[in-house]
Amino acid sequence: MRSSRPVAGGFALLAVALSVAAVVLTIRVHWSFREALDAFVVSNLVIGLSFAFCGALIVWHRPSHPVGWMYAVGGTLQLITAAFAPTARALQVGGAPRQAVQIVVTIAEWAWPIHIGLVLPLSLLLLPDGRLPSPRWRAVFLAVAITAPLFIVEIGAASGQIGHLPEGLWVLPEHGGWATLWTVSELRWSVAMLLGAVALLVRYRRGDETIRRQLLWLLGAVGVIFAAVLPWSLLAGTPIAVLFAIPLLPAAITVAILRHGLLDIRLVLARGLSYGLLSGLVLAGYALLVLALSGVASALVVALLAFPLRARLQRSVERLLYGERDPLRVASRVGGRLTDVAGSLDEIRTAMRLPWVAIVVGSETVATAGTPSGREVRRPLGADSELVVGLRRGELVLAPADERVLDLLAGPLAVAVHATMTSRALQQSREQLVAAREEERLRLRRDLHDGLGPLLTGVALAADATANLQQSAPDDAADLLRGVRSDIRTAIAEVRRVVDDLRPPALDELGLTVALQTRAAQTVRRADGQPLQVTVEVDALGQLPAAIEVAAYRIATEAINNVVRHSSATSVRLHLRRDDDLIVEVVDDGGGTIPVVWQPGVGITGMRERAAELGGSCDAGPSPHGGRVRARLPLVST
Repeated sequence: MRSSRPVAGGFALLAVALSVAAVVLTIRVHWSFREALDAFVVSNLVIGLSFAFCGALIVWHRPSHPVGWMYAVGGTLQLITAAFAPTARALQVGGAPRQAVQIVVTIAEWAWPIHIGLVLPLSLLLLPDGRLPSPRWRAVFLAVAITAPLFIVEIGAASGQIGHLPEGLWVLPEHGGWATLWTVSELRWSVAMLLGAVALLVRYRRGDETIRRQLLWLLGAVGVIFAAVLPWSLLAGTPIAVLFAIPLLPAAITVAILRHGLLDIRLVLARGLSYGLLSGLVLAGYALLVLALSGVASALVVALLAFPLRARLQRSVERLLYGERDPLRVASRVGGRLTDVAGSLDEIRTAMRLPWVAIVVGSETVATAGTPSGREVRRPLGADSELVVGLRRGELVLAPADERVLDLLAGPLAVAVHATMTSRALQQSREQLVAAREEERLRLRRDLHDGLGPLLTGVALAADATANLQQSAPDDAADLLRGVRSDIRTAIAEVRRVVDDLRPPALDELGLTVALQTRAAQTVRRADGQPLQVTVEVDALGQLPAAIEVAAYRIATEAINNVVRHSSATSVRLHLRRDDDLIVEVVDDGGGTIPVVWQPGVGITGMRERAAELGGSCDAGPSPHGGRVRARLPLVST
């Protein structure tokens, strides 16, 4: 990049030098402004200076962009024409040889058509990123490049281009007799420029928000230039001053490439297109009505129709540039995709031409569409959710029309977000249940494989050995038989332990209330040997689902075990009550070794997981009087 900056600076200095030379020499040869205008000095000076400087600026900041180099060279060629025309006149007045004057004239006549006929149309095909819209446009690019010499020859080989100066060396003697060919040349240039405009429109339709914003600058400039230059190309007598519209193009392109977010160009285009179309329709309608009515009646009819026509045109143009702003239309487009929040946001972004839309719940971004922009607006959707809207470049706030659309969509979006979050929570619960089930299966497999399996294998081997020794060594067989009996008892105890882990037998034998009271009665001391009193209070619970009973029993017993192991409490109160959910609460009066903030260990984590598996919650931590564990277990229909 830095290596290209001296070249860019060189182009800028050369442009200044050629411009100064053009002005100084024009004054030196005493040309009036009209004479300089007729000799194309003024138009080439303005056009060349704008292209050369804009090209140098692009090369300075974006050296890899081919359009910058094209404009730097093309603008320099245009300035050469502006400077060499008065130079030839100065040589003529100074008595220089005629051939020297003709050489300078030839350079002046052939330099600027290269820019206008070749560089300018090709550059439109490469904007705004320096690449063709697609590989299919290569043929168009080659056609424009190959046919460009026709325009160059038309202009360069014409006679008498610069008044009061001899003709150049490369002039066709019968140039005027080829008028049909030159008309084709002019049409070719117009078609080449039109193809460039079509390429820009194709890019606009296919591009993202950034590309579209860049191209709006170009499309606005190309539209003005095309409207101004086309009559000059086809109609004799058109003022040459229309060529001064051409510098709008390099200025717009430079802004599009380097600073496309300078302002909201869509607002300018919307108003310009609206009033331009309105003016054209009003004039055409007035002209037609004059043929049938009087001038006063025609003016009255046109005035009555102009206001509603302007409103309709403005809505159509703004829909083209800003997207859909009718709340009902946008709602109908989004309504079919509310089951997909991301798809709904993308539909809103596309319909309203917004750069970025997102939904945030708390600190989490649930869904997003588009690319984040520098400025955004947040609109509430619910208690803890927001709709984040990226503003278009050049906008500081949302337009009232945009706000109306978003207000109408806020309700359906809030419902969709709630459904999405509920579905996500359900999916997470399912995943946790599957994980818990697999963990339980793994534990059972490990217990059976590592504990009960080897034990039963040993029993089988001992039984075989007993059978073999029964006749030959009855005493040894008796010893082995006693070992088999002991191992069988151990195996039975292991089976009971596995079964108890699946579901505590006390629940089936005694019920939840009595099982907890029995467990409380067995807990009379802490781990350090100090006495501990456990009180159980159970309201009328009614029939509970089996899963709820197991979870309540496990959470309650684990909470009591935590008090036994870690607390300095002297009493514990276990309270179970039922409302819409089953509430399990264990409160102790101890502090001591319990930290201010409990660090979740295996016990607390297990209690929380058991509650979460059923869609409930479990909170454990210190309270003003000691420790407190409170679990809420949702009740399902039995």
